[in-house]
Amino acid sequence: MMFSLEGKTALVTGASGGIGSSIAYALARQGARLALSGSNGDKLRVFREQLIDEVGGDHVEITCNLSDCKQVEELVPATIDTLGGMDILVNNAGITRDNLAMRMKDEEWEQVMKVNLEAAFRLMRAAARPMMKARHGRIVTITSVVGATGNPGQMNYAAAKAGLVGMSKSLAQELASRGITVNCVAPGFIRTAMTDELPDAQKESLNARIPMGRMGEGEDIGSAVAYLASDEAAYVTGQTLHVNGGMAMLG
Repeated sequence: MMFSLEGKTALVTGASGGIGSSIAYALARQGARLALSGSNGDKLRVFREQLIDEVGGDHVEITCNLSDCKQVEELVPATIDTLGGMDILVNNAGITRDNLAMRMKDEEWEQVMKVNLEAAFRLMRAAARPMMKARHGRIVTITSVVGATGNPGQMNYAAAKAGLVGMSKSLAQELASRGITVNCVAPGFIRTAMTDELPDAQKESLNARIPMGRMGEGEDIGSAVAYLASDEAAYVTGQTLHVNGGMAMLG
């Protein structure tokens, strides 16, 4: 099987959310054993049971509030203790606190930076040592098309997402000689429970901006992550894979 992850272990943050759950399904279907992380323990537990029912495998859940530095520092060691190792790190969790620049409060800036950028840095730093020792590893971070294009009302979010790209490129250069790749996947507009609630007129205007004429599905992101996590992507590092239906054609 191409892109097989049999015998591999993975930590996925924000695992019970729309895109996060699609990533978890994609990795589990390729044979990976997962540590599912998120801030809502009940939601995680329900999702873990659903994943095991539908795909099989022996997955675990680890509750972690990414705005709490101490909890973030404990997440990689807890994953390694529970799974016996960690081959793949997927930084997927993220929050939005949208506001126009002139109205944006310090807390709205700080919360987004703490969860979207700083937590990812701490997890990457923690994952680097065991991966270097194993001389193998995959780090995949979910960014966003707005990190490349910008978006009104999302100065904080766009800055954090652009920051993840620069961070990933730097780490990719530091770890490449040890067989570890570091890449990003940048989703465009993806259909989630949140976008389903948008009024039809707004959905139509969004779709009009996408050459494919529709939003993407969570599975589109899951497939991209599964590829970058696989042995077949061993020579791909420091890259951002844009999955956006042609909405922004970026080199």
